Amino acid sequence: MTARRLVQFCFLALTLIGVFVVRGNVERWCPFGGVEALYTYATEGNLTCSLAVTNFYILAAVLIITLLLRRAFCGYMCPIGAISDWLQKGAARCGVAPAKVPVSLDRILSLVKYPLLVVILYFTYRTAELVLRGFDPCYALLSRHGADITYWAYVVAGGIVIGSLIVTMPFCRWLCPLAAVLNPFSRFGLTRITRDRNACVDCAECALACPMEIPVATLGQVTAARCMSCLECVQKCPAREDGAVSWGPPRRIGRPWSTRILITILLLCTGSAVAASYLFPLPSFIKTRGEAPAATATVELNIHDLTCRGRANLLMYYLERDDMFEIQGYIGLHAWPSPGLAKVRINYDPSLCDQITVKRAITEPYYDAYGGVWRLSPFWIQGFDPLAAE
Repeated sequence: MTARRLVQFCFLALTLIGVFVVRGNVERWCPFGGVEALYTYATEGNLTCSLAVTNFYILAAVLIITLLLRRAFCGYMCPIGAISDWLQKGAARCGVAPAKVPVSLDRILSLVKYPLLVVILYFTYRTAELVLRGFDPCYALLSRHGADITYWAYVVAGGIVIGSLIVTMPFCRWLCPLAAVLNPFSRFGLTRITRDRNACVDCAECALACPMEIPVATLGQVTAARCMSCLECVQKCPAREDGAVSWGPPRRIGRPWSTRILITILLLCTGSAVAASYLFPLPSFIKTRGEAPAATATVELNIHDLTCRGRANLLMYYLERDDMFEIQGYIGLHAWPSPGLAKVRINYDPSLCDQITVKRAITEPYYDAYGGVWRLSPFWIQGFDPLAAE
């Protein structure tokens, strides 16, 4: 097993353990989720349900990886990329050679991912829902298969499986919306494949080995955005010991790099993103009301049943109530929705109310004058007894 195959296996195994053993939400760790959530978070201060600020940290890590190693995320860490790659290798071992796509058609197909990205983001921002989920092959293959997966997701996943047996990595090359995001960054990536024309024996093995069908054998340096730094071309080169094909930063900067350096960068960036998400957790729901007075106070609470943006909006319903428990001086809310107990930070004017007033507004029943009904609060605050506060 090559180093890349081992890294692919480890990341895929880690994903599967996280989803099916730990029963985590894979969408919270998807870099494309950071792209989907960016506009809503910047304009409204909240995230689409199922996403979290961890998406932003992972997206940042992947962008740094891309600026250093080009699209190495696709070649080493992406589950769909790994599965597609393995399927093609398996087909080749069974005697099924990958079909060669004409260069002109390949260029046209490689543009499809850009309008696809625009459509996905447009409807995601308009509806504040993950419109891709119903068609997402990654979610279909790496989730617990709930009611939110449509049969179209399985159709797309099946199409990718069949296509990967015939053509090398078709989804990664032509359809992946994350690839459309990464390509502009990858274009300026630090590392690249370098071919020494003097040492090259013109066997073209490097071009034949490239899963992205980049014509390595005709280039001095590979600066194509879709290069995954998979190093298949380097490993297949019969003259690599003579430096015919190498990988690393431009030679004016330094010597060629080894696979060990590549894997180290991947692990450092990913590990730093995971650590930062726990050490510096950003609120995923922010709402403010009016101008802050000269003096403000803050109460931090742990609230049960505040699991997502929808529940956070319901919490706002109680904070902005207009009955006998109305808060005079409520200023804003920062919340970290999550299963179990969720952290909440509420700002208020201490000259107009106090912590007990805020807590009672959250937990007391609310009389809906329009509907003529009492609405019980679904929330309870850790360490607070409404009866004892009376």
